[in-house]
Amino acid sequence: MNQKERMLAGLPYKAWLDGLREERMENKLKIYQYNQLCPDDEEKMEELIRSILGKAGKDVHIEAPFHCDYGTNIEVGDYFYANYNCTILDVGKVIIGDNVMFAPNVSIYTAGHPIHPDSRNSGYEYGIPVTIGNNVWIGGNVIINPGVTIGNDVVIGAGSVVTKDIPDRVVALGNPCRVVRQIVEDDRKYYYKNKEFDVQDYL
Repeated sequence: MNQKERMLAGLPYKAWLDGLREERMENKLKIYQYNQLCPDDEEKMEELIRSILGKAGKDVHIEAPFHCDYGTNIEVGDYFYANYNCTILDVGKVIIGDNVMFAPNVSIYTAGHPIHPDSRNSGYEYGIPVTIGNNVWIGGNVIINPGVTIGNDVVIGAGSVVTKDIPDRVVALGNPCRVVRQIVEDDRKYYYKNKEFDVQDYL
């Protein structure tokens, strides 16, 4: 396997070989252009973000500034929204489902380096995929580490560092991120803590 194949297989690889440096530079130029666009140039924003991402469903919006390594290793479903300062290190695959929202400063890291200094100084690094399910809200300043899977219908509290898988239909938060409770049917009537909706069209 060449270094790109090794990277995508989750094996140790060297990031400057076999055209990987050139691929990152090509993407950096697109990202630079995207981040410099006038906010009301929505047509160009959509065209460019779809050329950056490997796969994008309908109604995908990422606020500038946005940063990623390759872009082609990121797949997002329908109705995806990422607020300001989203960073995705996509040396491994990042797969995101439908109806997912990111608050500001969300970071997804598939990339990592060996712990032992001798191994790390060899130049080898790795990428382990991250998967996020459907109907997920990721709070501000959340960090998602390599290899994590977040289930469906999940809320991750602001400031969390997600180091392990999170099951379906829970609220999880903290450093390290942990499940604090299930999401239940009674939650439907509240928009914030104990504040109930005063409208009916949220159903």
